[in-house]
Amino acid sequence: MTFELTIHPEVEAALAEGRPVVALESTLITHGFPAPENVEIAAAIEQAVREQGAVPATIAVLGGQITVGLTPAQLEYLGTSRNVRKCSRRDLPIVVARGEDGATTVAGTMIVAHWAGIEVFGTGGIGGVHRGYPFDESADLLELAHTPVAVVCAGAKAILDLPLTMEVLETHGVPVIGYQTAELPAFYSRRSGLPVDVRVDSPEEAAVIIRANRRLNLGGGLLVTVPVPAADEWPAEEAQEVINQAIADAQTAGITGKAVTPYLLGRVSELSGGRSKKANIALLLNNARVAAQISRSLADK
Repeated sequence: MTFELTIHPEVEAALAEGRPVVALESTLITHGFPAPENVEIAAAIEQAVREQGAVPATIAVLGGQITVGLTPAQLEYLGTSRNVRKCSRRDLPIVVARGEDGATTVAGTMIVAHWAGIEVFGTGGIGGVHRGYPFDESADLLELAHTPVAVVCAGAKAILDLPLTMEVLETHGVPVIGYQTAELPAFYSRRSGLPVDVRVDSPEEAAVIIRANRRLNLGGGLLVTVPVPAADEWPAEEAQEVINQAIADAQTAGITGKAVTPYLLGRVSELSGGRSKKANIALLLNNARVAAQISRSLADK
């Protein structure tokens, strides 16, 4: 690389010593939850990683500097700032060149994690193919095709077209691993009816596949999909009814482009009476725990 990353000393030491590290995104802080809940949830996710014996590395761009591992003060700053750009691949050179603040998406976090040497990334859900717009594919899918990071998530966001998302992942050669499940989780719900490529039942089994991907040098990432805890699941039938209503509301309001996803997520939360938020927070914490366990297994070579 011809530039330097700012890496938190704790993260830098863990990487140098071969100890487990989990990358975390920052868009959930700036665009996922309102203040002050956003910072509280981000801190809870980091704590969940620590409780499983790994070091959390939340990634963001601060004043144009790509930063791996944030201090509590930096988390607070992101959580209260209003001028933070969502950073996918296309946005990184813009915020770096202009000295701006940026919150990394799934794609953006994968890129920086790979630069830093972090193999495992825990998040909520990836982007995918938008319903009714099969040409509208998230940059997350393409990033998974050529950036070798294991993304631990609860599948794609339920507001998306899950069957088409799976088709695109297959086309790009991205292995979809079910963690203690044989089918793709549907974010808020544990089941989608869509089969995954392989089921694993332990962090060790997942780590074996990640190591094989590394040895084969195929150049792409892997998706490890983890169902939301059963106690916090929002049943698929109920969720789908609300999602359909939110989509109809977006169409009526003329919401298009990049505004669609945040509108739908907010509207779903509103219409669900908090059910979607409860499931979302639960799956974020659970994914962080599983990601830390997998990272720990990778470190135990």
